[in-house]
Amino acid sequence: MPLIVSASGIRGTTEGPPGENLTPVDVVRWTAAWATYLREKHGRPVPVLIGQDARPSGNLLRPIAIQTVRAFGHEVGDAGLVTTPTLAVGIPALGAAGGLILTASHNPAGWNALKFLDENGEFLPPEAIQTIQAYTRSLHFPATESPGPIHSADNLLSLHVGAILKQPFLSVEDIRARRFRVVLDAINNSGGALYIPPLLEALGAEVVKVLNAEPHGRFAHPPEPLPQNLTALSRALRETDADLGIAVDPDVDRVAFFLPDGTPFGEEYSLVVAVDYVLSRQPGPVVANLSTTLAVRKVAESYGVPFSLSAVGEYHVVQKMKAVRAVIGGEGNGGIIWPAVHYGRDALVGITLMLARLAAFSDAHALRATYPTFYQVKLSIPLTGSLPEWETLRARLRALAPTAQAIDLDGLKLEWSDRWVHVRPSATEPILRLYAEAPSQKDAEDLAAQFKNYLT
Repeated sequence: MPLIVSASGIRGTTEGPPGENLTPVDVVRWTAAWATYLREKHGRPVPVLIGQDARPSGNLLRPIAIQTVRAFGHEVGDAGLVTTPTLAVGIPALGAAGGLILTASHNPAGWNALKFLDENGEFLPPEAIQTIQAYTRSLHFPATESPGPIHSADNLLSLHVGAILKQPFLSVEDIRARRFRVVLDAINNSGGALYIPPLLEALGAEVVKVLNAEPHGRFAHPPEPLPQNLTALSRALRETDADLGIAVDPDVDRVAFFLPDGTPFGEEYSLVVAVDYVLSRQPGPVVANLSTTLAVRKVAESYGVPFSLSAVGEYHVVQKMKAVRAVIGGEGNGGIIWPAVHYGRDALVGITLMLARLAAFSDAHALRATYPTFYQVKLSIPLTGSLPEWETLRARLRALAPTAQAIDLDGLKLEWSDRWVHVRPSATEPILRLYAEAPSQKDAEDLAAQFKNYLT
């Protein structure tokens, strides 16, 4: 299949012919183009950080990326197994000019991706990706007698945890006093296995059980942190006396929580809790993407602060947050962005804010009961030759709901006072995403089914 090129990464499966997949040849091509972009931007070789999640393909592709970048004279800090937000925090902290992490996030194990970050640890804008893509078509390597130096960047975890715990609005002692007990699904990857337990320890929490702890990248279940993929976590909670269940995706920019009885807290509600806690300490604007639960808007309204929507994707959310000077924001898939730490989705931030909010309640059930409940249905529709062009589909869907507010910021969202449906082409997979939300599960399912019939 063709490579998927977006601000979320250069993404594809890792086998097959070059140019159609993320093979070693494609890694050389794209990292050489990125190295060219950096030299053109800065006029000289610069220091960068490079890391990977635990996918087996990363063990091959990361060294290829490192040596390619060194061929252009850039100094490489090798971060090894790392999370996306940890690398993002480390880039400005160590004075690097950019970074690269090899991770396909929630995609299956046969996928990988090159995610490029700028000097602030933020995803590159679309125009920068376009420039890099243009360089892939006209590469010119410099003389390689003096490759850039390489060293280990092994202090990123302490930088990341330190950046979170030093926030003045965070009541760390209140969290530690509760001595929370948690069950963690580490999804056989670096973040859950190597990065989250030290954070929990710093917060005074005990990890009573870690599922899928070995970071070998051969996922024990589909890696997206959805309830249907987390049955083992649910069962482990019922078998222990833990206060909370935690699940993350492979690159640890998304987090989902489970209640002590093994039922989902709600992936969408990870952001709801974060917004609630931050606004209780620092009222200010809130931003969420178009596919995020209405509960975030309701919480923002309860604090009397402005609420804005953005297109889906971390880059787009961040740009909107900067424009309105938001104090908290993110995406309803469990991606929480707290600018006080950095402008990027961060599961470690999400976990910390959850425990901070939970510290004021008797248990997670009591906290969950304070929020309005909405139900979502999330469908994926393969993009095939039988589907009409997107513009034709958009017009057809708009005509189906003439009374709804139509928002065409990203795909098409049709919104009523207490429900909505959002259809958009995915930026990370060859599919259409169809999300629907309503006050009851049946209403959400009916709404999704109604619109799916017009797409298949």
